[in-house]
Formats: sequence, C-alpha cells, structure tokens
Amino acid sequence: MHEMMVAESLFTTISDEAAKLSAKPVSAKISCGTLNAVNDEALDFAFEAITKGTACEGMKLQIDHKPIQGKCRNCKASFDIEFSRPMCTQCSSEDFELLPDAPLILEEIEFQEE
Repeated sequence: MHEMMVAESLFTTISDEAAKLSAKPVSAKISCGTLNAVNDEALDFAFEAITKGTACEGMKLQIDHKPIQGKCRNCKASFDIEFSRPMCTQCSSEDFELLPDAPLILEEIEFQEE
C-alpha cells in the first residue's frame, strides 16, 4: 500500500523534528501532484494506525492536491490543465507540453510547545 509507506515516512520525519524541538506536533501539511496523488482517506487511516501511542497521535494531516501544469508552445504561458478543455488559458492553443507532476512534499509541521 503506497499510503502506508508515505505515512511511515511522514511519521519518521515529523517525530525527528518534534524531538529536536521538544514540541508536540499537532498538524502537518503535505502537497502532491495529480499523478503522484495519495488517497486522503487511506493516508489518514495509515497515519492514525502508525501514530497510535506516540507523540504524533491525534495529529491532523492536510493534503493539498496540485493540478497538472502545461506550458504553451505558442505563447510560452504555464497553466493548469483542465482535462475537459486541454488548451492554453492565455491564447487557447492546443499545442502545449505537460510539465513534470508536483512531487509529494511535507510542506509544514505545526507544533505545540510542551
């Protein structure tokens, strides 16, 4: 299960930071691209199971899904791809390239001092 590996990695990173700061983690924000997506419910479930009985128990995860981006070959604009209308939002050209999908990133951890 992809989400279990992601949850384990998040737990390790968050636990390490909490130990360095001597603080209790209360929430974390992650982002991922459309193609690198995680299932929110499965990740929440896996993270909850892994963190039971630890300083991370009860943490809230916020997951921000980033859209796929394109770059127009005509006007060079970058834009979010809308699958129902795949065209440049600036010049309406259908000649564009897909940009690399956003990676899965731990963007922010909120701590409560103990």
